Amino acid sequence: MNAIVALCHFCELHGPRTLFCTEVLHAPLPRGAEDSPGQGEQAEEEEGGIQMSSGICTHSPAEGASAESSSPGPKKSDMCEGCRSLAAGHPGYISHDKETSIKYVSHQHPSHPQLFSIVRQACVRSLSCEVFEAEQFGCPQRAQRMNTAFTPFLHQRNGNAARSLTSLTSDDNLWACLHTSFAWLLKACGSRLTEKLLEGAPTEDTLVQMEKLADLEEESESWDNSEAEEEKAPVLPVGAEGRELTKCLTGSSLLSDCENWQPRKLSVFKSLRHMRQVLGAPSFRTLAWHVLMGNQVVWRSRDADLVLSAFEVLRTMLPVGCVRIIPYSSQYEEAYRCNFLGLSPQVQIPPHVLASEFAVIVEARPASPSRPHPAGWEGDQPLSKYEFVVTSGSPVAADRVGPTILNKMEAALTNQNLSVDVVDQCLICLKEEWMNKVKVLFKFTKVDSRPKEDTQKLLSILGASEEDNVKLLKFWMTGLSKTYKSHLMSTVRSPTATEPRN
Repeated sequence: MNAIVALCHFCELHGPRTLFCTEVLHAPLPRGAEDSPGQGEQAEEEEGGIQMSSGICTHSPAEGASAESSSPGPKKSDMCEGCRSLAAGHPGYISHDKETSIKYVSHQHPSHPQLFSIVRQACVRSLSCEVFEAEQFGCPQRAQRMNTAFTPFLHQRNGNAARSLTSLTSDDNLWACLHTSFAWLLKACGSRLTEKLLEGAPTEDTLVQMEKLADLEEESESWDNSEAEEEKAPVLPVGAEGRELTKCLTGSSLLSDCENWQPRKLSVFKSLRHMRQVLGAPSFRTLAWHVLMGNQVVWRSRDADLVLSAFEVLRTMLPVGCVRIIPYSSQYEEAYRCNFLGLSPQVQIPPHVLASEFAVIVEARPASPSRPHPAGWEGDQPLSKYEFVVTSGSPVAADRVGPTILNKMEAALTNQNLSVDVVDQCLICLKEEWMNKVKVLFKFTKVDSRPKEDTQKLLSILGASEEDNVKLLKFWMTGLSKTYKSHLMSTVRSPTATEPRN
Protein backbone atom coordinates (compact mmCIF):
# COMPACT_ATOMS: atom_id res chain seq x y z
CA MET A 1 0.00 0.00 0.00
CA ASN A 2 1.36 3.44 -0.96
CA ALA A 3 0.50 5.96 1.75
CA ILE A 4 1.98 8.73 3.84
CA VAL A 5 1.20 9.72 7.44
CA ALA A 6 1.67 13.36 8.39
CA LEU A 7 1.35 15.32 11.66
CA CYS A 8 0.24 18.88 10.96
CA HIS A 9 -0.04 21.99 13.11
CA PHE A 10 -1.66 25.42 12.70
CA CYS A 11 0.92 28.00 13.72
CA GLU A 12 -0.46 31.34 14.91
CA LEU A 13 2.38 33.09 13.09
CA HIS A 14 2.79 31.08 9.90
CA GLY A 15 -0.51 29.24 9.45
CA PRO A 16 -0.83 25.52 8.57
CA ARG A 17 2.47 23.66 8.80
CA THR A 18 3.58 20.05 8.42
CA LEU A 19 5.54 18.95 11.49
CA PHE A 20 6.43 15.36 10.73
CA CYS A 21 5.65 12.74 8.10
CA THR A 22 6.46 9.11 7.35
CA GLU A 23 6.36 7.71 3.82
CA VAL A 24 6.75 4.30 2.22
CA LEU A 25 9.54 3.65 -0.24
CA HIS A 26 9.47 0.58 -2.49
CA ALA A 27 12.40 1.73 -4.65
CA PRO A 28 15.97 2.75 -3.71
CA LEU A 29 16.09 5.72 -1.36
CA PRO A 30 16.22 9.11 -3.08
CA ARG A 31 19.34 11.24 -3.36
CA GLY A 32 21.81 9.48 -1.12
CA ALA A 33 19.48 8.04 1.49
CA GLU A 34 21.06 4.84 2.82
CA ASP A 35 20.32 2.29 5.47
CA SER A 36 23.72 0.69 5.85
CA PRO A 37 25.05 0.54 9.42
CA GLY A 38 27.89 2.65 10.66
CA GLN A 39 26.54 6.09 9.76
CA GLY A 40 25.33 7.42 13.06
CA GLU A 41 23.23 4.31 13.58
CA GLN A 42 21.74 3.98 17.02
CA ALA A 43 20.31 0.95 18.82
CA GLU A 44 18.08 -1.21 16.66
CA GLU A 45 14.77 -2.70 17.66
CA GLU A 46 12.41 -5.08 15.95
CA GLU A 47 8.67 -4.59 16.15
CA GLY A 48 6.34 -6.67 14.01
CA GLY A 49 9.12 -7.70 11.64
CA ILE A 50 10.36 -4.13 11.10
CA GLN A 51 13.98 -3.41 11.82
CA MET A 52 14.00 -0.01 13.48
CA SER A 53 17.07 2.19 13.00
CA SER A 54 17.06 5.88 13.83
CA GLY A 55 19.38 8.63 12.73
CA ILE A 56 20.79 6.73 9.74
CA CYS A 57 18.92 8.29 6.85
CA THR A 58 21.56 10.47 5.24
CA HIS A 59 19.17 12.26 2.93
CA SER A 60 20.63 15.67 2.35
CA PRO A 61 20.58 18.40 -0.29
CA ALA A 62 22.73 17.98 -3.33
CA GLU A 63 26.31 19.10 -3.03
CA GLY A 64 26.85 22.76 -3.70
CA ALA A 65 23.29 23.73 -2.88
CA SER A 66 21.96 25.15 0.34
CA ALA A 67 19.30 23.45 2.41
CA GLU A 68 16.86 26.27 1.75
CA SER A 69 17.20 26.15 -2.04
CA SER A 70 16.97 22.39 -2.47
CA SER A 71 14.39 21.37 0.14
CA PRO A 72 10.75 21.30 -0.96
CA GLY A 73 9.71 22.61 2.45
CA PRO A 74 9.43 26.22 3.63
CA LYS A 75 12.52 28.33 4.17
CA LYS A 76 14.15 28.46 7.58
CA SER A 77 13.19 32.11 7.96
CA ASP A 78 9.51 31.14 7.63
CA MET A 79 9.62 28.67 10.52
CA CYS A 80 9.52 29.11 14.27
CA GLU A 81 10.05 26.58 17.06
CA GLY A 82 6.39 25.58 16.85
CA CYS A 83 6.72 24.89 13.11
CA ARG A 84 9.88 22.82 13.33
CA SER A 85 10.28 19.21 14.39
CA LEU A 86 13.75 18.02 13.37
CA ALA A 87 16.72 20.30 13.87
CA ALA A 88 18.59 21.68 10.89
CA GLY A 89 20.87 19.02 9.46
CA HIS A 90 19.05 16.15 11.17
CA PRO A 91 19.28 13.08 8.90
CA GLY A 92 15.77 11.89 9.67
CA TYR A 93 14.65 8.34 10.52
CA ILE A 94 14.39 5.16 8.50
CA SER A 95 13.09 1.66 9.22
CA HIS A 96 13.56 -1.40 7.05
CA ASP A 97 10.92 -4.12 6.82
CA LYS A 98 12.87 -7.33 6.37
CA GLU A 99 9.80 -9.29 5.26
CA THR A 100 8.87 -7.09 2.30
CA SER A 101 12.09 -5.07 1.73
CA ILE A 102 10.08 -1.88 2.19
CA LYS A 103 11.61 1.22 3.81
CA TYR A 104 9.73 3.68 6.00
CA VAL A 105 11.38 7.10 5.94
CA SER A 106 10.48 10.04 8.20
CA HIS A 107 11.31 13.72 7.70
CA GLN A 108 9.59 16.94 8.48
CA HIS A 109 8.48 17.17 4.84
CA PRO A 110 8.20 14.59 2.04
CA SER A 111 11.32 14.38 -0.09
CA HIS A 112 9.44 14.35 -3.39
CA PRO A 113 8.08 17.74 -4.56
CA GLN A 114 4.81 16.23 -5.79
CA LEU A 115 4.21 14.49 -2.47
CA PHE A 116 5.10 17.69 -0.66
CA SER A 117 2.43 19.52 -2.65
CA ILE A 118 -0.21 16.87 -1.86
CA VAL A 119 0.58 16.82 1.86
CA ARG A 120 0.73 20.62 1.97
CA GLN A 121 -2.68 20.90 0.34
CA ALA A 122 -4.15 18.34 2.74
CA CYS A 123 -2.63 20.21 5.67
CA VAL A 124 -4.11 23.53 4.59
CA ARG A 125 -7.55 22.06 3.96
CA SER A 126 -7.73 20.05 7.17
CA LEU A 127 -6.57 22.92 9.42
CA SER A 128 -8.50 25.71 7.72
CA CYS A 129 -12.01 24.27 8.14
CA GLU A 130 -14.05 23.22 11.13
CA VAL A 131 -16.54 21.13 9.11
CA PHE A 132 -15.16 18.47 6.79
CA GLU A 133 -17.05 17.13 3.82
CA ALA A 134 -16.22 13.89 2.06
CA GLU A 135 -15.70 15.52 -1.32
CA GLN A 136 -13.29 18.02 0.21
CA PHE A 137 -10.55 15.41 0.31
CA GLY A 138 -10.61 14.35 -3.34
CA CYS A 139 -7.36 14.60 -5.24
CA PRO A 140 -6.66 14.81 -8.97
CA GLN A 141 -3.47 12.79 -8.43
CA ARG A 142 -5.64 9.79 -7.41
CA ALA A 143 -4.74 10.21 -3.74
CA GLN A 144 -7.20 9.81 -0.90
CA ARG A 145 -6.80 11.88 2.26
CA MET A 146 -8.01 10.93 5.72
CA ASN A 147 -7.98 13.62 8.39
CA THR A 148 -8.17 13.67 12.18
CA ALA A 149 -8.18 17.02 13.98
CA PHE A 150 -6.65 17.61 17.43
CA THR A 151 -6.87 20.50 19.84
CA PRO A 152 -4.07 23.04 19.23
CA PHE A 153 -1.22 22.34 21.62
CA LEU A 154 1.72 24.53 20.59
CA HIS A 155 0.72 27.57 22.65
CA GLN A 156 2.84 30.57 23.34
CA ARG A 157 4.27 30.93 26.85
CA ASN A 158 4.31 34.33 28.55
CA GLY A 159 4.11 36.06 25.18
CA ASN A 160 7.26 34.38 23.91
CA ALA A 161 7.62 32.39 20.72
CA ALA A 162 5.69 29.17 20.30
CA ARG A 163 7.10 26.13 22.03
CA SER A 164 8.08 22.98 20.21
CA LEU A 165 6.34 19.68 20.77
CA THR A 166 9.47 18.17 22.33
CA SER A 167 9.56 21.07 24.78
CA LEU A 168 5.93 20.58 25.73
CA THR A 169 6.35 16.85 26.25
CA SER A 170 9.86 16.99 27.70
CA ASP A 171 10.72 14.01 25.52
CA ASP A 172 13.80 14.26 23.33
CA ASN A 173 12.94 10.95 21.68
CA LEU A 174 9.45 12.05 20.68
CA TRP A 175 10.09 12.10 16.93
CA ALA A 176 11.78 8.71 17.00
CA CYS A 177 8.75 7.32 18.84
CA LEU A 178 6.39 8.91 16.33
CA HIS A 179 8.43 7.43 13.50
CA THR A 180 8.11 3.97 15.06
CA SER A 181 4.34 4.38 15.50
CA PHE A 182 3.80 5.75 11.99
CA ALA A 183 5.89 2.96 10.45
CA TRP A 184 3.88 0.34 12.34
CA LEU A 185 0.64 1.99 11.23
CA LEU A 186 1.68 1.91 7.58
CA LYS A 187 2.80 -1.71 7.83
CA ALA A 188 -0.41 -2.79 9.58
CA CYS A 189 -2.56 -1.08 6.96
CA GLY A 190 -0.44 -2.54 4.18
CA SER A 191 -0.94 -6.06 5.51
CA ARG A 192 -4.72 -5.64 5.39
CA LEU A 193 -5.22 -3.33 2.41
CA THR A 194 -3.80 -4.26 -0.98
CA GLU A 195 -3.81 -2.42 -4.26
CA LYS A 196 -4.42 -4.08 -7.62
CA LEU A 197 -3.51 -2.42 -10.88
CA LEU A 198 -6.07 -3.28 -13.54
CA GLU A 199 -4.77 -2.51 -17.00
CA GLY A 200 -7.95 -2.08 -18.97
CA ALA A 201 -11.36 -3.53 -18.21
CA PRO A 202 -11.52 -6.61 -15.96
CA THR A 203 -11.88 -9.95 -17.72
CA GLU A 204 -15.05 -12.00 -17.63
CA ASP A 205 -13.38 -14.49 -15.29
CA THR A 206 -12.59 -11.66 -12.88
CA LEU A 207 -16.17 -10.37 -12.97
CA VAL A 208 -17.63 -13.84 -12.43
CA GLN A 209 -15.28 -14.49 -9.51
CA MET A 210 -16.24 -11.16 -7.94
CA GLU A 211 -19.93 -12.02 -8.32
CA LYS A 212 -19.44 -15.44 -6.75
CA LEU A 213 -17.48 -13.90 -3.90
CA ALA A 214 -20.31 -11.45 -3.26
CA ASP A 215 -22.82 -14.33 -3.27
CA LEU A 216 -20.69 -16.28 -0.82
CA GLU A 217 -20.48 -13.29 1.51
CA GLU A 218 -24.27 -12.96 1.47
CA GLU A 219 -24.69 -16.66 2.16
CA SER A 220 -22.13 -16.56 4.96
CA GLU A 221 -24.13 -13.77 6.61
CA SER A 222 -27.27 -15.86 6.44
CA TRP A 223 -25.24 -18.77 7.78
CA ASP A 224 -24.19 -16.71 10.79
CA ASN A 225 -27.80 -15.72 11.41
CA SER A 226 -28.93 -19.33 11.38
CA GLU A 227 -26.03 -20.64 13.47
CA ALA A 228 -28.28 -21.65 16.31
CA GLU A 229 -30.44 -23.81 14.05
CA GLU A 230 -27.44 -25.50 12.47
CA GLU A 231 -26.14 -26.56 15.87
CA LYS A 232 -29.21 -28.74 16.13
CA ALA A 233 -28.64 -30.39 12.75
CA PRO A 234 -28.24 -34.21 12.91
CA VAL A 235 -24.87 -35.81 12.29
CA LEU A 236 -24.61 -37.25 8.78
CA PRO A 237 -23.88 -40.95 8.32
CA VAL A 238 -20.62 -42.02 6.77
CA GLY A 239 -22.37 -42.97 3.53
CA ALA A 240 -23.43 -39.36 2.94
CA GLU A 241 -19.88 -38.04 2.98
CA GLY A 242 -19.60 -38.04 -0.81
CA ARG A 243 -22.79 -36.06 -1.23
CA GLU A 244 -21.89 -33.49 1.39
CA LEU A 245 -18.54 -32.86 -0.25
CA THR A 246 -20.39 -31.13 -3.06
CA LYS A 247 -22.21 -28.70 -0.82
CA CYS A 248 -21.03 -25.37 0.51
CA LEU A 249 -21.74 -23.81 3.86
CA THR A 250 -25.44 -23.21 3.29
CA GLY A 251 -25.96 -26.40 1.31
CA SER A 252 -28.54 -24.55 -0.79
CA SER A 253 -26.97 -24.77 -4.21
CA LEU A 254 -24.79 -27.32 -5.95
CA LEU A 255 -24.38 -25.21 -9.04
CA SER A 256 -23.09 -21.90 -7.78
CA ASP A 257 -20.67 -22.86 -5.06
CA CYS A 258 -19.16 -26.21 -5.97
CA GLU A 259 -16.23 -24.54 -7.66
CA ASN A 260 -14.72 -23.61 -4.31
CA TRP A 261 -13.37 -27.04 -3.45
CA GLN A 262 -9.66 -27.60 -3.20
CA PRO A 263 -7.78 -30.90 -3.60
CA ARG A 264 -6.82 -32.38 -0.26
CA LYS A 265 -3.47 -33.70 -1.47
CA LEU A 266 -0.89 -32.88 -4.09
CA SER A 267 -2.37 -32.91 -7.58
CA VAL A 268 -2.11 -36.18 -9.41
CA PHE A 269 -2.48 -34.55 -12.81
CA LYS A 270 0.01 -31.71 -12.99
CA SER A 271 -1.08 -29.93 -16.18
CA LEU A 272 -2.97 -30.38 -19.44
CA ARG A 273 0.23 -31.52 -21.08
CA HIS A 274 0.69 -34.13 -18.39
CA MET A 275 -2.90 -35.35 -18.78
CA ARG A 276 -2.48 -35.60 -22.54
CA GLN A 277 0.63 -37.70 -22.03
CA VAL A 278 -1.15 -40.01 -19.57
CA LEU A 279 -4.40 -40.46 -21.52
CA GLY A 280 -2.82 -40.51 -24.95
CA ALA A 281 -3.39 -37.99 -27.74
CA PRO A 282 -6.62 -39.50 -29.21
CA SER A 283 -8.34 -39.97 -25.85
CA PHE A 284 -7.29 -36.51 -24.67
CA ARG A 285 -8.64 -34.89 -27.84
CA THR A 286 -11.98 -36.62 -27.36
CA LEU A 287 -12.13 -35.49 -23.73
CA ALA A 288 -11.06 -31.92 -24.53
CA TRP A 289 -13.63 -31.68 -27.33
CA HIS A 290 -16.47 -32.59 -24.96
CA VAL A 291 -15.18 -30.17 -22.32
CA LEU A 292 -15.08 -27.24 -24.74
CA MET A 293 -18.52 -28.09 -26.15
CA GLY A 294 -20.08 -28.05 -22.68
CA ASN A 295 -20.95 -31.75 -22.62
CA GLN A 296 -20.96 -33.58 -19.32
CA VAL A 297 -17.68 -35.16 -18.24
CA VAL A 298 -18.19 -38.11 -15.88
CA TRP A 299 -15.02 -39.37 -14.20
CA ARG A 300 -15.29 -42.67 -12.34
CA SER A 301 -12.59 -43.68 -9.90
CA ARG A 302 -12.22 -45.08 -6.41
CA ASP A 303 -9.63 -42.36 -5.71
CA ALA A 304 -11.37 -39.04 -5.04
CA ASP A 305 -8.09 -37.14 -5.16
CA LEU A 306 -7.49 -38.42 -8.68
CA VAL A 307 -10.88 -37.07 -9.77
CA LEU A 308 -10.30 -33.74 -8.05
CA SER A 309 -6.92 -33.25 -9.70
CA ALA A 310 -8.39 -34.10 -13.12
CA PHE A 311 -11.15 -31.52 -12.74
CA GLU A 312 -8.66 -28.96 -11.45
CA VAL A 313 -6.74 -29.34 -14.72
CA LEU A 314 -9.72 -29.60 -17.08
CA ARG A 315 -11.47 -26.54 -15.70
CA THR A 316 -8.63 -24.33 -16.97
CA MET A 317 -9.91 -24.92 -20.49
CA LEU A 318 -13.17 -23.10 -19.80
CA PRO A 319 -14.23 -19.66 -18.61
CA VAL A 320 -14.99 -19.57 -14.90
CA GLY A 321 -18.67 -18.97 -15.52
CA CYS A 322 -18.98 -22.20 -17.54
CA VAL A 323 -17.64 -24.48 -14.79
CA ARG A 324 -20.15 -26.40 -12.65
CA ILE A 325 -18.52 -29.16 -10.63
CA ILE A 326 -19.77 -31.90 -8.35
CA PRO A 327 -16.42 -33.35 -7.29
CA TYR A 328 -17.43 -36.73 -5.92
CA SER A 329 -21.03 -37.88 -5.62
CA SER A 330 -22.68 -41.05 -4.36
CA GLN A 331 -25.22 -40.99 -7.19
CA TYR A 332 -25.46 -39.75 -10.74
CA GLU A 333 -26.43 -36.10 -11.25
CA GLU A 334 -28.06 -34.81 -14.41
CA ALA A 335 -26.11 -32.71 -16.90
CA TYR A 336 -28.09 -29.55 -16.14
CA ARG A 337 -26.70 -29.66 -12.60
CA CYS A 338 -23.04 -30.03 -13.51
CA ASN A 339 -20.73 -30.46 -16.47
CA PHE A 340 -18.02 -32.12 -14.33
CA LEU A 341 -19.15 -35.07 -12.22
CA GLY A 342 -17.01 -37.41 -10.13
CA LEU A 343 -18.39 -40.84 -9.23
CA SER A 344 -17.21 -43.93 -7.45
CA PRO A 345 -17.05 -47.15 -9.50
CA GLN A 346 -20.08 -48.55 -7.66
CA VAL A 347 -22.40 -45.79 -8.91
CA GLN A 348 -24.53 -46.84 -11.85
CA ILE A 349 -24.71 -44.49 -14.84
CA PRO A 350 -28.07 -44.45 -16.66
CA PRO A 351 -28.04 -46.17 -20.06
CA HIS A 352 -29.20 -43.05 -21.87
CA VAL A 353 -26.12 -41.22 -20.58
CA LEU A 354 -23.77 -43.97 -21.71
CA ALA A 355 -25.28 -43.79 -25.20
CA SER A 356 -25.54 -39.99 -25.31
CA GLU A 357 -23.45 -37.90 -27.66
CA PHE A 358 -23.50 -35.12 -25.06
CA ALA A 359 -21.50 -37.00 -22.43
CA VAL A 360 -18.06 -38.54 -22.12
CA ILE A 361 -17.10 -41.17 -19.54
CA VAL A 362 -13.57 -41.52 -18.16
CA GLU A 363 -12.98 -44.65 -16.13
CA ALA A 364 -9.87 -45.23 -14.03
CA ARG A 365 -9.64 -49.01 -13.92
CA PRO A 366 -7.00 -51.00 -12.04
CA ALA A 367 -4.04 -51.51 -14.33
CA SER A 368 -2.83 -54.97 -15.24
CA PRO A 369 0.75 -55.69 -14.09
CA SER A 370 1.87 -56.49 -17.63
CA ARG A 371 0.58 -53.27 -19.16
CA PRO A 372 3.47 -51.02 -20.30
CA HIS A 373 3.43 -47.43 -19.06
CA PRO A 374 4.13 -44.43 -21.26
CA ALA A 375 7.38 -42.59 -20.85
CA GLY A 376 7.35 -40.14 -17.98
CA TRP A 377 5.28 -42.31 -15.63
CA GLU A 378 8.18 -43.43 -13.50
CA GLY A 379 7.48 -40.88 -10.76
CA ASP A 380 3.68 -40.98 -11.04
CA GLN A 381 2.93 -43.64 -8.46
CA PRO A 382 -0.81 -42.81 -8.14
CA LEU A 383 -1.23 -42.99 -11.93
CA SER A 384 0.69 -46.22 -12.38
CA LYS A 385 -2.11 -48.06 -10.59
CA TYR A 386 -4.75 -47.14 -13.18
CA GLU A 387 -5.66 -47.68 -16.79
CA PHE A 388 -7.76 -44.83 -18.23
CA VAL A 389 -10.55 -45.58 -20.70
CA VAL A 390 -12.38 -42.72 -22.43
CA THR A 391 -15.74 -43.57 -24.04
CA SER A 392 -18.63 -41.62 -25.49
CA GLY A 393 -21.88 -42.30 -27.31
CA SER A 394 -20.58 -40.14 -30.15
CA PRO A 395 -16.82 -40.53 -30.53
CA VAL A 396 -14.97 -37.67 -32.17
CA ALA A 397 -13.83 -38.71 -35.63
CA ALA A 398 -10.10 -38.60 -36.16
CA ASP A 399 -10.50 -36.47 -39.28
CA ARG A 400 -12.90 -34.02 -37.64
CA VAL A 401 -11.52 -30.49 -37.72
CA GLY A 402 -12.89 -29.56 -34.30
CA PRO A 403 -13.08 -26.09 -32.77
CA THR A 404 -10.29 -23.70 -33.63
CA ILE A 405 -9.30 -23.16 -30.02
CA LEU A 406 -8.80 -26.92 -29.54
CA ASN A 407 -6.43 -27.13 -32.49
CA LYS A 408 -4.41 -24.16 -31.23
CA MET A 409 -4.38 -25.62 -27.75
CA GLU A 410 -3.02 -28.96 -28.96
CA ALA A 411 -0.39 -27.15 -31.00
CA ALA A 412 0.81 -25.43 -27.82
CA LEU A 413 0.76 -28.66 -25.81
CA THR A 414 2.80 -30.55 -28.37
CA ASN A 415 5.38 -27.78 -28.71
CA GLN A 416 8.12 -28.94 -26.36
CA ASN A 417 9.89 -25.58 -26.70
CA LEU A 418 7.11 -24.04 -24.60
CA SER A 419 7.24 -24.53 -20.85
CA VAL A 420 4.14 -25.38 -18.82
CA ASP A 421 3.88 -21.78 -17.59
CA VAL A 422 4.04 -20.44 -21.14
CA VAL A 423 1.34 -22.91 -22.24
CA ASP A 424 -0.86 -21.70 -19.36
CA GLN A 425 -0.47 -18.09 -20.49
CA CYS A 426 -1.19 -19.12 -24.06
CA LEU A 427 -4.40 -20.79 -22.92
CA ILE A 428 -5.44 -17.66 -21.05
CA CYS A 429 -4.95 -15.59 -24.19
CA LEU A 430 -6.94 -18.08 -26.28
CA LYS A 431 -9.82 -18.03 -23.81
CA GLU A 432 -9.85 -14.24 -23.73
CA GLU A 433 -9.82 -14.11 -27.54
CA TRP A 434 -12.84 -16.36 -27.80
CA MET A 435 -14.67 -14.68 -24.93
CA ASN A 436 -14.42 -11.44 -26.89
CA LYS A 437 -16.09 -13.22 -29.81
CA VAL A 438 -18.75 -14.47 -27.42
CA LYS A 439 -19.42 -10.90 -26.28
CA VAL A 440 -19.83 -9.71 -29.86
CA LEU A 441 -22.20 -12.58 -30.67
CA PHE A 442 -24.25 -11.99 -27.50
CA LYS A 443 -24.63 -8.30 -28.28
CA PHE A 444 -25.50 -9.07 -31.89
CA THR A 445 -28.07 -11.81 -31.28
CA LYS A 446 -29.50 -11.34 -27.78
CA VAL A 447 -29.43 -7.57 -27.45
CA ASP A 448 -29.77 -6.26 -30.99
CA SER A 449 -31.89 -9.23 -32.17
CA ARG A 450 -30.35 -9.33 -35.64
CA PRO A 451 -31.68 -11.83 -38.24
CA LYS A 452 -29.96 -15.16 -38.90
CA GLU A 453 -28.52 -13.98 -42.19
CA ASP A 454 -26.63 -11.18 -40.44
CA THR A 455 -25.53 -13.60 -37.73
CA GLN A 456 -23.98 -15.93 -40.32
CA LYS A 457 -22.08 -13.01 -41.83
CA LEU A 458 -20.84 -12.04 -38.36
CA LEU A 459 -19.67 -15.59 -37.63
CA SER A 460 -17.73 -15.61 -40.90
CA ILE A 461 -16.07 -12.35 -39.95
CA LEU A 462 -15.18 -13.75 -36.52
CA GLY A 463 -13.71 -16.88 -38.09
CA ALA A 464 -16.20 -19.08 -36.26
CA SER A 465 -18.67 -20.20 -38.92
CA GLU A 466 -17.87 -23.93 -38.52
CA GLU A 467 -20.37 -26.04 -36.59
CA ASP A 468 -18.07 -26.81 -33.67
CA ASN A 469 -17.10 -23.16 -33.28
CA VAL A 470 -20.75 -22.09 -33.23
CA LYS A 471 -21.57 -24.68 -30.55
CA LEU A 472 -18.61 -23.52 -28.51
CA LEU A 473 -19.66 -19.87 -28.72
CA LYS A 474 -23.21 -20.67 -27.65
CA PHE A 475 -22.00 -22.68 -24.65
CA TRP A 476 -19.46 -20.08 -23.59
CA MET A 477 -22.19 -17.46 -23.79
CA THR A 478 -23.66 -19.03 -20.65
CA GLY A 479 -20.46 -18.07 -18.81
CA LEU A 480 -20.84 -14.33 -19.33
CA SER A 481 -21.04 -12.37 -16.11
CA LYS A 482 -24.27 -10.86 -14.86
CA THR A 483 -22.48 -7.53 -14.71
CA TYR A 484 -21.73 -7.56 -18.44
CA LYS A 485 -25.23 -8.70 -19.40
CA SER A 486 -26.98 -6.12 -17.23
CA HIS A 487 -24.67 -3.42 -18.54
CA LEU A 488 -25.60 -4.23 -22.14
CA MET A 489 -29.31 -4.38 -21.37
CA SER A 490 -29.25 -1.09 -19.46
CA THR A 491 -27.37 0.54 -22.32
CA VAL A 492 -30.00 -0.61 -24.80
CA ARG A 493 -32.86 0.60 -22.62
CA SER A 494 -31.22 3.99 -22.13
CA PRO A 495 -32.78 6.72 -24.33
CA THR A 496 -29.34 7.97 -25.33
CA ALA A 497 -28.42 4.53 -26.63
CA THR A 498 -31.14 4.35 -29.28
CA GLU A 499 -29.51 5.31 -32.52
CA PRO A 500 -30.80 4.73 -36.06
CA ARG A 501 -29.23 1.81 -37.89
CA ASN A 502 -27.94 2.09 -41.41
